[in-house]
Amino acid sequence: MNKIVDKEYFSENVVKFEVEAPLIARSRKAGHFVIVRVGEKGERIPLTIAASDVAKGTITIVIQAVGASSKKICDLNTGDYITDVVGPLGQATHIENYGTVICAGGGVGIAPMLPIIEAMKKAGNKVISVLAARTKDLVILEKQVAEYSDEVIVMTDDGSYGYKGLITNGIEMVVNREKVDLCVTIGPAIMMKFVSLLTEKYNIPTMASLNTIMVDGTGMCGACRITVGGKTKFVCVDGPEFNAHEVDFDEMLMRLKAYN
Repeated sequence: MNKIVDKEYFSENVVKFEVEAPLIARSRKAGHFVIVRVGEKGERIPLTIAASDVAKGTITIVIQAVGASSKKICDLNTGDYITDVVGPLGQATHIENYGTVICAGGGVGIAPMLPIIEAMKKAGNKVISVLAARTKDLVILEKQVAEYSDEVIVMTDDGSYGYKGLITNGIEMVVNREKVDLCVTIGPAIMMKFVSLLTEKYNIPTMASLNTIMVDGTGMCGACRITVGGKTKFVCVDGPEFNAHEVDFDEMLMRLKAYN
């Protein structure tokens, strides 16, 4: 059982939780995720760790209420308990000084991008963060992102904040003016597909952090199976980050649709 020590609404359906998990807080790295469950018969939901506080023994996760299980978690309050928090899982992000790095986060994907932005900046990179959301109210963690970014570009579908357009428009603004050495993208699968298509056109190495259906988090169930470079991979153990230009996003989107 893991106690919730803080809860904050980013929007009506997007909630940030700070949860007691001292062992995970000490060992997690950028890119790691956890699997959470509420109730003995609850669905297991993978969530990337947005932050950790070793002194307090807590981790921060951000969740969007989109189904019965995620809504059940979002209904919890400070002082309540999450039944299970398992992690850290997956492979950590490979951090080094690449040069100029675009960190492209869409929607709730901005939250797991935050520790990557921080780590990339501390490694000496020039970090340009491109954040995207449907409307101004859905742009999250902009202040925290700005703390570790050399520049922040915000895109909204309706133009209610920042620039009007898609995340790909924001990326193209950057690549048209300067050389980019790496792009990291996290967000909806369809968004990452088009980010990958764009960066491939410009020959920019790109890593995508994938969020698929998971059950056990150990590769046994096969629910998170994807195809990367023509080979079968499992997001929970081989990922969640992969070379975006080798990911079969169409297959991934089809598999995700089967669970909706």
